[in-house]
Amino acid sequence: MQFTRLGRTGLEISRLCLGCMSYGEPARGNHPWTLGERESRTFIRKALDAGINFFDTANVYSDGTSEEIVGRALRDFARREEVVIATKVHGRMRPGANGAGLSRKAILHEIDASLRRLGTDYVDLYQIHRADPATPFEETLEALHDVVKAGKARYIGASSMPAWKFARALAISGRNGWARFVSMQNYVNLLYREEEREMLPLCAAEGIGVIPWSPLARGRLTRDWDDSTARSETDEFGKTLYATTAAADRAVVEAVAAVAARRGVARAQVALAWMLAKPEISAPIIGATKLHHLDDAVAALGLTLSAEEIAQLQAPYVPHAVAGFV
Repeated sequence: MQFTRLGRTGLEISRLCLGCMSYGEPARGNHPWTLGERESRTFIRKALDAGINFFDTANVYSDGTSEEIVGRALRDFARREEVVIATKVHGRMRPGANGAGLSRKAILHEIDASLRRLGTDYVDLYQIHRADPATPFEETLEALHDVVKAGKARYIGASSMPAWKFARALAISGRNGWARFVSMQNYVNLLYREEEREMLPLCAAEGIGVIPWSPLARGRLTRDWDDSTARSETDEFGKTLYATTAAADRAVVEAVAAVAARRGVARAQVALAWMLAKPEISAPIIGATKLHHLDDAVAALGLTLSAEEIAQLQAPYVPHAVAGFV
């Protein structure tokens, strides 16, 4: 396993992060394709055995059961000081007033609820899952600062939003001497490269770690264009990410297949190797529901693409409508 620092922090993370949205009780929430606890523990154990120390979940995943499953597994299989646990806040956890969002009330309630589910006194990285237009950034950032000062989170991070909003948040924290976002969890892959325009340069300039979600485009980069899976057929959010550029996206998928065939490796390795070669990227967040998904991700760390291969992979791309912010 390779390790790096998360942005300009001293925090050491594996260059792969295990995304834990796939681990949760299928009957809870809106992810019917998730794995239950018994199956999930196999993947968490395998990730630890491979040297992965970085695990990302969220309060909203499977109605909190993802945090519960991940917390129990990490307590059983690892020492707390050796793992980096990240979770997120924003999504709706209960009906009615103050059941979602980034108000001070919501944040201070949800951090305690997440810690109870995870079975830990602190999380290493506490992230806003999206921006909350109904709450002033000043209120959100001060509440997150207080979470850090209370010892309930070591660092704070953000997720998909326009670059100008992220720059504004960094400026507000700086003016007030509050804890500053150290990471950006955004949507980056060979089928969606719009973050290269503004967000990635901003993160590089500000020393922000980048931990992209869906680096394999929800599996589209790993299979033939016309193939589908149980998840792709039921993932309503995923369907919003690919709507207007089907011909160009198909050409990208075919380019990945061609490079992988020439190299004699899995397509997932090629797509991840492309991402790992980008200097702004700290650690892509990988999902795994089959054991070979983890094997392919680890193998990608040892795959170096040539400049010609990178050019071949990137050539078919066309601009996309902005996606992933909601």
